[in-house]
Amino acid sequence: MVSYFFMALAAIQLGLTVATCMPIAIDTQANITYQGIQHNGVEQFLNLPYGRDTGGQRRFSNPELYVFPPNTYAYDATLPGPACPQSMESSLNQSEDCLKLRVARPAGVKEGDKLPVMVFIYGGGLFSGHINNPAYDPENLILQSVQNGLPVIYAAMNYRLNIFGFALSESLRANKSLNLGLKDQRLALEWIQQNVGYFGGDPQRVTIFGQSSGALSVTLQILAYGGSKPIPFHGAIMESTALEPGSTSNITVDTYNAVVELASCNIDHNPQSASSLECLRALPMEQLLNITITQHDSTADQNDGDTYLPTVDGDFLPLASSELTQKGMFPKVPVMIGWTQDDATLFTKTNINTSSDTRDFIHLFFPDLTNATLSALLKLYPSSDFAPTANFSAEFYRSATMFRDMLFVCPSFLFGHAMAQKYRADNETPSVYYFDQNQTVYGNLIKGLGVVHTAELAYVFANFKDLVLNSTGDIHPTPGDFELRKRESRSWSSFANRDRPTLDGHQTLEGWEPAYGSEGGMFDAELYVIGGPHAGISSLDGNGAKFEVERQKLRERCEFLNRDEIISQLKY
Repeated sequence: MVSYFFMALAAIQLGLTVATCMPIAIDTQANITYQGIQHNGVEQFLNLPYGRDTGGQRRFSNPELYVFPPNTYAYDATLPGPACPQSMESSLNQSEDCLKLRVARPAGVKEGDKLPVMVFIYGGGLFSGHINNPAYDPENLILQSVQNGLPVIYAAMNYRLNIFGFALSESLRANKSLNLGLKDQRLALEWIQQNVGYFGGDPQRVTIFGQSSGALSVTLQILAYGGSKPIPFHGAIMESTALEPGSTSNITVDTYNAVVELASCNIDHNPQSASSLECLRALPMEQLLNITITQHDSTADQNDGDTYLPTVDGDFLPLASSELTQKGMFPKVPVMIGWTQDDATLFTKTNINTSSDTRDFIHLFFPDLTNATLSALLKLYPSSDFAPTANFSAEFYRSATMFRDMLFVCPSFLFGHAMAQKYRADNETPSVYYFDQNQTVYGNLIKGLGVVHTAELAYVFANFKDLVLNSTGDIHPTPGDFELRKRESRSWSSFANRDRPTLDGHQTLEGWEPAYGSEGGMFDAELYVIGGPHAGISSLDGNGAKFEVERQKLRERCEFLNRDEIISQLKY
């Protein structure tokens, strides 16, 4: 056991205070006691191993379940474990021995209590991210659930990223070792099924939720194996992405090949060869990581940094994600899916000033769009629909809205409606909920950019420490922000408890009903506007449509973007 001094030091780094009584969880089958820390009525276990070290010969290999050495009776989970390789910052502890879980629960919860479990999958473009990011501190999320009378347990897993988790080599395809980061997530979810009961959780009530590439991961866990295997969770929440345009393009294989060249591993003039792969496997972690970062930074302007994407591998993903979706090759689960009002402004070039700039920007990120498609898109998003501000041009907002719909909104309708059809086939009301986040606590820091990507996280985690965007000053939450923080966080944990984000008798978001009824098309849907001056349920257009929703013209724009031929051009 580590000394109390080092426990306290680790807790200070995480913003925690160590209690005098160390919380424990006991694996009664393996006779192992996990030791954690406690603060403010929440107990946390910070580095539970679920997978073996992925370094050495296990680099680029499928994850293997961690097994404790013989005669292990206690495991110290009071210190944060390392992140998976992603950054050269000296302040970030990282290692290939990184497949760890973080579990948090209300104080006093014990085996047999069977609380629902919320499992978070972090975003970061599948290039960066880790479970110790203070923005994902689960303490307040858990406290809000307790105060709402519907307590939850929280878990999150590290998973391999960038080339370590998403290398695309034909040599890996041959032995079914692609999409390793997704397989890491799956192994963690299976570990939770087997072990969360020891921490007081209910393995039959596990809801996975994620943001950005974490939300993509959530969808792909639903689509995994084309629905041919049981899923280790019950429900799902996707924030700012459901399906990923570009995932069937050559982006990831081109990235891998470029890393092979930079590493001088193109030994037999075939970067896809087994020899090239073995050369990368033999490199020191720091060297391979540095090359990976160099390559990533050199192409960031071309693809917004998304250089590693999941691939169709005939195994975990037997078909393209859109095809799996449209064929219904997935299980029926309750889902919440949404985006932020200005989800793509952070990723849109700020020097866009003309219609030609807009066309060039969209074509840069989606090079397979035909000239006819680009022209049709520009007509669907006329410049007259957008107004400049003191900071940005009307064309900037035009580009950002188009980009948002292509990346985040329209694919969400595609998947959400396919899930609704699953429910309708069983004569059930579809348990599908859409949301549009229209309030942010970061407004004074990002003037002109609106309700940006990640804006909902501060409310969901009930965390206003401004640990994501603020580098220049303090945020200034309003009373409305504090009220929304309470209700939004509680709606997320209510969904984990009861498959519904609105519950009578609880302080959740009010009036949030399922998006679809027993009949109707993809866009005969309702979505919930979270925050802003006109919060609440809204039709997409016509009677019952709020101004914030109707002006987005989601029906006509997404009807076009969700056509089969356009999806094919968008490469997903």
